[in-house]
Amino acid sequence: MSAKTAEIDATLAALADPHRRRAVDILARGPRPAGELARELGLSAPTMSRHLRALREGGLVEESHPDFDARVRIYALRPQPMVHLLRWLEESERLWSEQLTAFKAHVERAP
Repeated sequence: MSAKTAEIDATLAALADPHRRRAVDILARGPRPAGELARELGLSAPTMSRHLRALREGGLVEESHPDFDARVRIYALRPQPMVHLLRWLEESERLWSEQLTAFKAHVERAP
């Protein structure tokens, strides 16, 4: 398995949960503290922490700490995993389109 394939697998695994997808949607509007994400999603802090860990492990988010309080964790999206996923989807679409075009040509040639 290539590193790129493993990265796409990790991205898809992280996005498999609806709460994590909603967190990604929220973070697409800008970085958020973990507590704010939990409130917006209606999740407890421990549950949000588990989802954020999965998103970090999947490479989708990064964590930072503001200078004023190291206990606060701010989460932001990392665009690179989504870029790799988009490229994979585009390549898959291209391959399927080629196969369907070849199938159509075959059917139209058949007597």
